[in-house]
Amino acid sequence: MDGAQAPGEAAQALTAILQTHYLRYLIIVSWALGLIATVGLAHGLLWFVATLAAGALRGEVEKRVSQSVGNGWGMVFPAVATGTTAVWAVAPLLAWFSHAPFGRELAIALLISGYVLVFAQLRSSPRQALLISSPYGAAAAIIAVSLIGDPVFWPFVALAPFTAASLFVLVTMTMLREERIRAFQEHQAHLIEELGAARDKADAANEAKSNFLGVISHELRTPMNGVLGAAQLLSATRLEGAQREYLAIIRNSGDNLLSLLNDILDMTKIEAGRMNFETVDVNLEDLHRRIVGPFEAQAEAKGLEFITEFEGDIPAVVRGDPLRVCQVVQNLLSNAIKFTDQGAVRFVARGRRISERRVAFEFAVTDSGAGISESDMGQLFQPFTQVDASSTRRFGGTGLGLTISRRLANIMGGEIFVTSKLGEGSTFTFAVEGEVVAWRGAETTAADDADMAGGDAMEVLVVEDHPVNRMILEAWMGSTGRRTSTAENGHEAIEAAFEQQFDLIIMDVNMPIMDGLTATRLIREGGGANAETPIIVLSASARNEDHEAGLAAGADAYLNKPIDFRSLSALMGHAKGGRGALRRLVAQAAESEAAAA
Repeated sequence: MDGAQAPGEAAQALTAILQTHYLRYLIIVSWALGLIATVGLAHGLLWFVATLAAGALRGEVEKRVSQSVGNGWGMVFPAVATGTTAVWAVAPLLAWFSHAPFGRELAIALLISGYVLVFAQLRSSPRQALLISSPYGAAAAIIAVSLIGDPVFWPFVALAPFTAASLFVLVTMTMLREERIRAFQEHQAHLIEELGAARDKADAANEAKSNFLGVISHELRTPMNGVLGAAQLLSATRLEGAQREYLAIIRNSGDNLLSLLNDILDMTKIEAGRMNFETVDVNLEDLHRRIVGPFEAQAEAKGLEFITEFEGDIPAVVRGDPLRVCQVVQNLLSNAIKFTDQGAVRFVARGRRISERRVAFEFAVTDSGAGISESDMGQLFQPFTQVDASSTRRFGGTGLGLTISRRLANIMGGEIFVTSKLGEGSTFTFAVEGEVVAWRGAETTAADDADMAGGDAMEVLVVEDHPVNRMILEAWMGSTGRRTSTAENGHEAIEAAFEQQFDLIIMDVNMPIMDGLTATRLIREGGGANAETPIIVLSASARNEDHEAGLAAGADAYLNKPIDFRSLSALMGHAKGGRGALRRLVAQAAESEAAAA
């Protein structure tokens, strides 16, 4: 008990007192009832009123002291508490000197209970408890002095060690219990600190994983751009039958590799909550052609009957993300054709009018394959899992397709349902709601790909460090009638941009000496002939943040590698209208994503 009062102990003690503040009045009432029954109504009520007043004063002081308890108590609280305890200590004196039949017994009971009350509330501060309970000691001393020469003197004095031992046990046990609580709280704080450190490590690992995927994306897409680009150019030349067969193998293998890469990246985006969705007007007839187009030939090649049907109320135009809807449905169609050896694959698009502005869609894909047993349904949508392990060796794939499809469906507010009978086939149904733009549509005009494909004699600067990619872009530009200049890095691009006027600049991002983003900024800031020339960024990364960095650097559009020449042709067609035309496309996409969010 030596040393100054620690602020922490002061806070604990005062908190305990404030928590039992209203119980104090219950004890005052119980003591008053005992006094009234023993010493009479007048003396009992007088003590009751005086104690209530002292309690109200003490409560007000305790509230004020609690606001600065972190700085220590000072002498304000102990002085006030000792004074109010002195009023309580009058009760055992009234009982003892009342000469009532039960007066002395009540006085002893009140003295001991008074000590217990003080030490129970101030168990974490024994020094304060001794000081504040001193009025009870004074009352006991007065009673002891009055008993000098009385045979009861020594029995009364013997109560002191008995009471002290009881108080010692009370304080010791409560302090031990609070010490265990403190130790538990410290252990809990340590665990929380360790969990926080583990969370930070996990966040850092997740960030490292994202960066790793960005690098891997670039490293894989760059050579794939050369493979698939060269295959596209080669397919336009005269080839023998065997050569065309080998070329088809190259293109199919490259497409499959790109699909596997996209699956892994999509799964990573979904888990990180970074999957972006567009909200644009979608023509259902165009969407249908886009969905089933690639699979009619696949089904025919396997000798399967491919059936498509429309049922119910199908609107002409809805708002949604056509890319993600295609991704989900095409995955279901791809699986149906892949795992069906004979029979038919049926694709049914159903519509149910909810209101004038809402429609419920069901895209059902039914096959006549082997079917799925009840026991295998549970693992159907698990990542990196296929029901039959041998199918991985036979058909390939990551086992992510259905997992990604269901999660995409859930993000769009829909769901995928499965019904299947072993040996008879399966039906996968993608259910989702959409916003109706028009139930009946006007005639739509498709983009004229031939017009966009060339014949405009554009002057194009191609900035690409990879010689194969540069050669492929030059060859394609030449086949479409465009004139091409090339640069191997950003520094060469800046020099070319200041020497010659271009209609379009195609800029790779990752290059030696100077990267594409730095070169784009310098071209925009240089004020030369190409300061307002449209720039399309070629990004080998599929991450949206990398695309946004390109746009922030001054580019007007971006295109992922491997290059889809159809998409590049469309962008070049818009680039004829200058930077504004490309910027409007990007702005529209950004607004759609914001509306979807």
